Amino acid sequence: MIMINGQIVKSEALNKLITDKEQKNIVKQMAALGVTYEYQSMDELKFELQFRENTMKAATQLNKSGVKFTTFTYAFPNKKYWQRLPNGGFLLRGGTAPSTAILDILKNGKLYAFECSTAIAIVLYIATLYTIGPELFNLYFKRLYLFDWQFDEDLPVFPKDGDDFIPGDVLHFNNPDFDPKQPHWRAENVIYFGDDKYYGHGVGIRNASTIIKFLNTKRKPDPEESAYLMRQITRPVYRSLFLLTLQN
Repeated sequence: MIMINGQIVKSEALNKLITDKEQKNIVKQMAALGVTYEYQSMDELKFELQFRENTMKAATQLNKSGVKFTTFTYAFPNKKYWQRLPNGGFLLRGGTAPSTAILDILKNGKLYAFECSTAIAIVLYIATLYTIGPELFNLYFKRLYLFDWQFDEDLPVFPKDGDDFIPGDVLHFNNPDFDPKQPHWRAENVIYFGDDKYYGHGVGIRNASTIIKFLNTKRKPDPEESAYLMRQITRPVYRSLFLLTLQN
């Protein structure tokens, strides 16, 4: 259910205002769910739809970029733009435009290796760039830092329990009986595309059963529990990002 300025709006009415096919599909799914999504204006809703579409675009591009999967211990970036920190995180080098550095990951993917949580952060930063443009991105993300689930204060994200999955959401596969020798496969963070499609760094764009089968090959001897898709969603605070665009 979608509510704009205190009033419920049906997807049929929104279809007349939204021309993009992918965004129409997102609205249709949101309107059919038993959760109320509230917006102060139509512009705010359109911003979120654009961001969600850009999230899927960024995930598709990262999947094709040639970046490698590895653990924090062995992670590495393109040294031209990023400083590798002892914890395996990447810190933007001084004098580098954040937009140039984040897009270099897509351009020169073979010069990068990282694990799946950093991949999710990269996808969301690229989606932010695509949505707000390079000028604002360079203004707000001057000290870009890529590591695990740490995000800049201007890109707040929040987890919530539930199964109201919407294309562009970050979802999570849990692997409770993971192999202790391969702890990086204790879970897989993914971008949801809808229609049982998910992007996960290290597994590619796959359906849920394929990801679960893969994770089940990464379990300890004599496992008791299969990997599974969690009832948990992680989303950017779209309203916060939208308000940034209104300030400039």
